[in-house]
Amino acid sequence: MPLRRAWDRLTLIALPTAVSCARAFASRTLRRWGATHVMDDALLIVSELVTNAVKAAGPPRRADITAEHVFGVQLRLDGTSLYVEVWDSGHETLTARTPAPDDEGGRGLLLVQTLATRWGTCRPPAGGKIVWAELTLSREPTLTTRTLPLRVPPPIRVPTGKAREQVESALMQRVLDGLRRL
Repeated sequence: MPLRRAWDRLTLIALPTAVSCARAFASRTLRRWGATHVMDDALLIVSELVTNAVKAAGPPRRADITAEHVFGVQLRLDGTSLYVEVWDSGHETLTARTPAPDDEGGRGLLLVQTLATRWGTCRPPAGGKIVWAELTLSREPTLTTRTLPLRVPPPIRVPTGKAREQVESALMQRVLDGLRRL
């Protein structure tokens, strides 16, 4: 029997390699869930939202990694919707803008707005912000309990304490809010 609800998350540090790590995580997760038909759109959304989180934190030097450099990526399958959620400790408000034709950047949120069914931001009680995007799945994913692998710890050690608690609390708050709406 296919599962209708699943989630997985990854905690990262705002380094230049974070976007490729998040894309690899999303690709692996979507394959596991049998949701490869939305892979291209989901990976582009992950790339844009993670890029914004890395820019918001500013890349640290190795010795200067603090809680502000930690952010989380969560993929959540809820029935026929896939949610891409990125938490960071920033407080700036994100809005899609119309860049000039010769601008090299500034199109990320326009892409997210175009590809996603809905998108937005929220401020969890743990602090920071979550930027989320919803993709409608055209069919039920084929995830079954037999296809779920054991979770392997990520190769990067995330700071412990307040930084980790904030990431986990913010992302879990989003899951709880979704469950309460059911």
